[in-house]
Amino acid sequence: MSKNRSAIDRFDEFSEGTVVGLSIKTLIAVGMTIATMVSMYMTLQADIQIAMEEPKPPVSRTEYELQTEMMDKAILETKEDISEIKKSIDKMEDRLFNAR
Repeated sequence: MSKNRSAIDRFDEFSEGTVVGLSIKTLIAVGMTIATMVSMYMTLQADIQIAMEEPKPPVSRTEYELQTEMMDKAILETKEDISEIKKSIDKMEDRLFNAR
């Protein structure tokens, strides 16, 4: 009848006197996993510390915003220049084809 009991009911059977069979291989695997996790955590903490000590970027936020604004203006000016050139080409085509 104990086979029909749910997992939660069977969980009540565990107590201080319960013996769990673990092989040496399983214990070594658990130990290696814990050691790997601790090693990864320590490496990550060291990388974070190094990143905090590194110098600030050479371009400040204000400089970056000014450079971006200048580029935007240059793009708009180039767009205007292109439209003027296109108008000039259209005029020249009209003169060329209407001159005949």
